[in-house]
Amino acid sequence: MAEIRVNPTRMEMKRYQARYQTARRGHKLLKDKRDELMRLFLDVVREDRVLRERVEAALADVYAGFSVAGAVSSPQMLGEALICPKTEGELSVGFRNLMSVNVPVFNLQIHTDGNTEHYNYGLAFTSGELDVAVAALNGILTDLLRMAELEKTAQLLAEEIERTRRRVNALEYILMPQYLEIIRTIRMRLEENERGNTTRLMKVKDMMLAAQLRQPDDADEDDPPS
Repeated sequence: MAEIRVNPTRMEMKRYQARYQTARRGHKLLKDKRDELMRLFLDVVREDRVLRERVEAALADVYAGFSVAGAVSSPQMLGEALICPKTEGELSVGFRNLMSVNVPVFNLQIHTDGNTEHYNYGLAFTSGELDVAVAALNGILTDLLRMAELEKTAQLLAEEIERTRRRVNALEYILMPQYLEIIRTIRMRLEENERGNTTRLMKVKDMMLAAQLRQPDDADEDDPPS
């Protein structure tokens, strides 16, 4: 820790005492923030884990359906069936505040023009496995967006937790001990000065008493003999 030179005065000590109290309050607030961020982060991670397991299981079924569809149909037919989407979607991104962290909120709007079917191809020349795979893929689209939202939220919360942790450690292990050391040094210097002043006053008092005791002797020496 680098040595800080300060004037050993009471005004300077009061100033550093005020700084120390401010640092203590900030340290407590940052610790509370860090704990709340950790709670939110763990909630997001738990929800994301459950959602990821469900999405991965659904994607395995989707990939299996597309594999079977590719086995019973020609690649050209599959390409023609899936080349043009039948529906369009609009993804909007908003933000919400979590403990001073702006996390994303995804909102998907599907424009179907009144048609609820997801197939953009005729059913006469395609296999049923392709229909099942496409329907399953459309069914997990909302979960995929929610999972992306959760994982980005977890990333932002983790970065904020790390920044808050560094600030808490800086206050706890660097700034606050530094202020305490400065206050202790100033107090010791003030006490040393007070002891020096007391010693000087006692010495002056002894000199004055000694001078008063010498005055009668001097008066006796000045009186003429009778």
